[in-house]
Amino acid sequence: MNRMIENTRRLLAIGLLVLAASCSTSNTLAPTPDVTNAEIAGFQNVQPGSEEDFILNVGRRTYFTQGSAALDSVAKATLDTQIAWLAKHPRWLLKLQGFADDPGASETALSQQRADAVMGYLAAGGIDRNRIWAKGYGKDRLVRDCPDAACRSQNRRVVSNLRDERDES
Repeated sequence: MNRMIENTRRLLAIGLLVLAASCSTSNTLAPTPDVTNAEIAGFQNVQPGSEEDFILNVGRRTYFTQGSAALDSVAKATLDTQIAWLAKHPRWLLKLQGFADDPGASETALSQQRADAVMGYLAAGGIDRNRIWAKGYGKDRLVRDCPDAACRSQNRRVVSNLRDERDES
């Protein structure tokens, strides 16, 4: 019986040593490559000047505070990036779609004011007004339909959509 207990202890000790060795923090393992700037699968073929380039690298949504059509510094930074991109790629037209989900406001009027504010900023930045048009949609096409104020903020936006030709819909 004593011999069996001693063998069991030895096996447990060996098992613990093997386990400890597998948890070693030595530098014998290959280092993990830095993949922060690695290309993302499926996006290697994004062509500069393409709609995908605009969506991925520029950003097409401009957000607003509740009840307002005023552009804040974050909105202006987004639009400055759009201006630079549109100046480099003059073949594109831009449809601005305004949205509002603001209690107590005329959503259609406010969404049009937001789209017009974006259009005015882009034009002041050098983008030809003939390349841009704006339409307010009010509460149509909500990103999120929810009562929570933080959630509703996603609906207070203007979306900049590239077009090959003008469409008024």
